[in-house]
Amino acid sequence: MTAKPWLAQYPPEIPHTLSYDPIPVQAYLTHAYRDYPEKIAIHFLGKDITYRELYESSLKFANYLRSLGIQKGDRVAIMLPNCPQNVIGYYGILYAGGIVVQTNPLYTEREIAYQMKDSGAKAILSLDILFPRISKVIKETNLENIIITGIKDYLPFPKNLVYPFIQKKQYGFSVKVEHRGMNHLFPEVMKVGKAEEIEIPFDFEEDVAILQYTGGTTGFPKGVMLSHKNLIANASMCDAWLYRCKKGEETILGILPFFHVYGMTAVMILSVMLGNRMVLLPKFDVDSALKTIDKQKPTLFPGAPTIYIGLLNHPDIAKYDLSSIQACLSGSAPLPVEVQEKFEKVTGGKLVEGYGLTETSPVTHANFIWDNERIKGSVGVPWPDTEAAIFQVDSTDPMSPHEIGEICVRGPQIMKGYWNRPEDTENTMRDGWLLTGDLGYMDEKGFFYVVDRKKDLIIAGGFNIYPREIEEVLYEHPAIQECVAVGVPDPYRGETVKAYVVLKENEHVSEEELNTFCREHLAAFKVPRIYEFRKELPKTAVGKILRRNLVEEEKDKYREASATS
Repeated sequence: MTAKPWLAQYPPEIPHTLSYDPIPVQAYLTHAYRDYPEKIAIHFLGKDITYRELYESSLKFANYLRSLGIQKGDRVAIMLPNCPQNVIGYYGILYAGGIVVQTNPLYTEREIAYQMKDSGAKAILSLDILFPRISKVIKETNLENIIITGIKDYLPFPKNLVYPFIQKKQYGFSVKVEHRGMNHLFPEVMKVGKAEEIEIPFDFEEDVAILQYTGGTTGFPKGVMLSHKNLIANASMCDAWLYRCKKGEETILGILPFFHVYGMTAVMILSVMLGNRMVLLPKFDVDSALKTIDKQKPTLFPGAPTIYIGLLNHPDIAKYDLSSIQACLSGSAPLPVEVQEKFEKVTGGKLVEGYGLTETSPVTHANFIWDNERIKGSVGVPWPDTEAAIFQVDSTDPMSPHEIGEICVRGPQIMKGYWNRPEDTENTMRDGWLLTGDLGYMDEKGFFYVVDRKKDLIIAGGFNIYPREIEEVLYEHPAIQECVAVGVPDPYRGETVKAYVVLKENEHVSEEELNTFCREHLAAFKVPRIYEFRKELPKTAVGKILRRNLVEEEKDKYREASATS
């Protein structure tokens, strides 16, 4: 055991250790149905669904899957945005004894084929407009059944009649699938499925609930095996951290996609565990998000920095009432201090940064939301039952406070391993410790600081440069909305720093002005040598800036230039 100086920082309301219900994740839906049968579980674009309806629909889906031959341990994919069918499908798969494979709806045919083959998924629940994409790769996979649904299936009248016309105009085509053979329509499934519980043998420690695909610390996307225990532990930790929130009385805004592990745990699982209300949006759109917050009054708002930045930079934000928001945990990317302070001023709520990975279900650290000390620039302290340490890179030798090394964690939320990849699992986990691949340090009080990803470190002229430090400075400039710093090939320095910048609307700044600004706040060797202004930056569906895409762009340019010189 390592020393845990962070425990001395805990407010008395947060216990140092927790007890976890040794039940499957789906049992929380059964409990919510029994405790709050007529309470609204989901609000979706004007339609309300009670816990009774959610529970019965999930059981119908489970029994339908069993009729298709799905057995315990079989993988079933979900390829949907945030919508009621996603939640029904998720819990239905678990009720059937299956393992959920969340799949990004933005995936290309190649990416779909890879994930279906790697997971061995036997069935997929998909959006209608994605059906052609799946159909083109079906022969490359083990898929035996495709269950199709549309956004209109859970829209209130008359939106359900109008939406198909909007969809056809937006995508240029409409999809018609017949309910026969390997193709099934979700509304028909709901008609014939039975709302009956299924007896499934269960092992709390060993049974995998989900394969969550990630790039991991290295290489190609890997299926992270998260057990029922992993997910329940992390949701329970989140509940303990949000100690002022009241069971059955909160409304959680579901903008983070459920195919991202943070949205799955902090919105879907936590809501059902506590009998709270989820307000779902199928995609992040600033206008609809502001209108939804104003009207639906969410109290909890898990998000990502780019989401908060997008809202803050809306020209009409002052027209909306955002005061219902009490607490926001930000994840997936560093949270600029200026964004945190401005968002708290606008809403009156608290916005704090957390830290974690897909492999950790996902949260391991967070700042305190209320009461105790909150340190700017820190990702906070480890959650209950979570150990964290700074080890020397590529070893398990502990570092002293303020020395930079690799952040390593262990606890009940740490994955079982990578699906069918024992070698990758062995390289990432040592003696129960997960090697995160992130560089950082811990101070004397036990607060942790992320310096950067090991693979994002810029080495210019022999100096180690951490992109986050540069980005924090750039975010302080009043004209900048978003930015990212990367290392680009340089024949003299090895690498040099390039900054990609997105300016706020109606703002103007020159490279010379930015250079002067950075030189006032950074050592000379850290100052970007190149600036590129863009209208937008490449991002994942959860809003995380795709730094590696920009790096690859630069490498391609460098190779082309070298070949022609």
